[in-house]
Amino acid sequence: MRTTLDLPDTTFRQLKALAAQRGTTLKQVMRSAVEKELVHANNRKRRRTFRSLDSKEPGTLNLTNAQIEELLT
Repeated sequence: MRTTLDLPDTTFRQLKALAAQRGTTLKQVMRSAVEKELVHANNRKRRRTFRSLDSKEPGTLNLTNAQIEELLT
């Protein structure tokens, strides 16, 4: 699929220089950058953060299934 990008002249020159340094084409540099961004975006979606839980007995944590489900939602 083809698409058109409007890039500032400075960015375009930097990309062309990067492609030349790598001995590749501008097209390959752009494709690689887009693919890396997509991988990065997908990895961010998979990350989950959990709030910390306090236990009355350090080293143990007794939760019911309902409590675990609540934590995961």
